[in-house]
Amino acid sequence: MHTTHYIPPLNFSPVISTDVSLYRSGYPMPINYSFIKERLNLQTIIYVGDKEDTSAEYIAFLQQEDINFIPVHMDSCNDVDIQAKLDRILHIILNVDNYPILIHSNKGKHRVGVVVGIIRKLLQGWSIAGVYQEYGIFSGGMKGETDLEFITMFKTDLIVDKNKLPGFARI
Repeated sequence: MHTTHYIPPLNFSPVISTDVSLYRSGYPMPINYSFIKERLNLQTIIYVGDKEDTSAEYIAFLQQEDINFIPVHMDSCNDVDIQAKLDRILHIILNVDNYPILIHSNKGKHRVGVVVGIIRKLLQGWSIAGVYQEYGIFSGGMKGETDLEFITMFKTDLIVDKNKLPGFARI
């Protein structure tokens, strides 16, 4: 009897699993593709990272599975145009047509931590203490004071289609 083993990407975790599914992780490797294909049934992947070149193998996998791949180049929360980048990500997240979604960075720690922290704070009403605690868990206890300060201060005037909002979003 052959058993298929599914191996999630580094730092994989569900973020939202109510009316929609939103996940976070590090950069998926070929060993993770069967997990993504068989377990997540993704519609969209948002990559927040600094890699300019995406492997041909990864692109072929995404095309084969008909997964919409959206790269958002982010070095850190100190990027000059960070507000526009995060508004773009939030716009994607706030449209049910894009689900299920995986947001990944290279390691699934800091950049994804900022995006998830903003989702938790703005869209779910989490306390800053809760956001900081989750950030710390995924960053391995590595301090990200700049990231945490950025999450705390982040605001947006994003306008979205209320008919497309996922149920978890408190807007």
